[in-house]
Amino acid sequence: MLSTETKAIIKSTVPVLEEHGTAITTVFYKNMFESHPELLNIFNHANQKQGRQQAALANTVYAAAVHIDNLEAILPAVVQIAHKHVSLGIKPEHYPIVGEYLLKAIKEVLGDAATDEIINAWAEAYGVIADAFIGVEQGMYEKMENQENGWKFFKNFTVARKEKESDNITSFYLKSADGSNVPTYEPGQYISVRLTIPGEQHLFNRQYSLSQAAKSDEFRISVKRESDNDPNGRVSVYLHDEVNVGDVIEVSAPAGEFVLDAAKKSPVAFVSGGVGITPMMSMFETVATVTPDRPTAFLHAARNESFHAFDKDIQKYVDTMDNAKYKTLYSDQPQGFITREVLEEMVDVTGEVYVCGPVPFMESMINELRSLGMTDEQIHFEFFGPAVALQ
Repeated sequence: MLSTETKAIIKSTVPVLEEHGTAITTVFYKNMFESHPELLNIFNHANQKQGRQQAALANTVYAAAVHIDNLEAILPAVVQIAHKHVSLGIKPEHYPIVGEYLLKAIKEVLGDAATDEIINAWAEAYGVIADAFIGVEQGMYEKMENQENGWKFFKNFTVARKEKESDNITSFYLKSADGSNVPTYEPGQYISVRLTIPGEQHLFNRQYSLSQAAKSDEFRISVKRESDNDPNGRVSVYLHDEVNVGDVIEVSAPAGEFVLDAAKKSPVAFVSGGVGITPMMSMFETVATVTPDRPTAFLHAARNESFHAFDKDIQKYVDTMDNAKYKTLYSDQPQGFITREVLEEMVDVTGEVYVCGPVPFMESMINELRSLGMTDEQIHFEFFGPAVALQ
C-alpha cells in the first residue's frame, strides 16, 4: 500500500507527465537499449521507430498517476498489457531494469524539478505497479503451461501450408515441430511469432491474430504484407517472400482478451476493416459451428475485391446459417464506406458488436455505434500495436 504522502506527490506530477510524458519515455527507451541491447530481442523495433511504444508507455504512466488513489481503475489496462507481455516472454527480472531507466529518464528530462522526494515517490509507486504486472503475468504463464498441450515462452512450429488469401494477405498454417497437438484458444486471441532474419542483429517479434476457429492440430495466422519501405514491413515481407512450407519458426502460446463469448446466443455483429478481418474469422467460424442459429451479421470494409480476403469462406458459412447476413463495401467504389445507415441496416443494437481494423476506422465505427444507442459494454474492439488510447 502506498502512503497518503506518496500518493499526493504522485498526483502533483500529473500536469508534468501530461506535458513531458512522451519526452520522458523516449529518453527512457534510448538509454535502456543502449545499456541493455539484449532487450531489442523482445521489443518491436517498428513501434520504436514510429514512436508508438513511447506514446503508449507515456499514456500508461500518466494513467497510473491520475488513478494512484485507486489503481484498481487501471486493472483492465494492466491485464491487456500483461497479455502482450506474456506473448513476448517478458520476465520478472526485466522489471527492475525498466524501473531504473524510467526513474533516470524522469530525472534527465525534468532536471531540478524532479526532486528526491518526487523520484522516491515514483520509485515506490513503480514497485507497486510492477508487482501487480508480475503477479498477473505469473498467473497467465502458469495457465499457459498447465493447459493441455501448453507451454510458456516460445516453441518451434513448422509451416505446414502457405495460402494466398488476397493481393496482400497470406495465411500460414503452423503445426508443432514436435508433432504434438496445440492448445485450444478463445476466438479472437493471438500468438507471437519470433524470427531470426538473416543480416539482422536482433530477433524480431510480431503478434498475429489466430484467423480460424480452434483446431486440435494447427494454428493459422493471416499476414498482411506491408510495403518494403515501411518499418512494419520488415517481418511481413520476410514472411511473404522468404518463409516457405517446411520452415521452422518460434511461436508463443495464445494470449489476448479481445475474445468472443461463444456460449451466448444473443445477436452479434462483426465489423472489420482491412486486415482487421483476421480475428473476426476465428470468431465468425466459431459462431457458425457452435451456435449457428445465433443472429449474426458480418460487415467488412476493403479497398477493392482484390484486397478482400476470406470472401468465399464467409459466404460458405453464411449459407449454412439460418439467421446470418453479410455485406462488404469497397472504398474504391462510390458509396464504398460503412456509414451510420449501413450499420443501422446490418447491426442489431440489442446485441453485441466486435470491431477491428485501422484506428481511424475503429474510432469512426465506435462513434457511429454509440450514436445508434449502443453502450460501451456492447462494443468490443481490438487494434494492432501498442495500447494507444482511442479518442
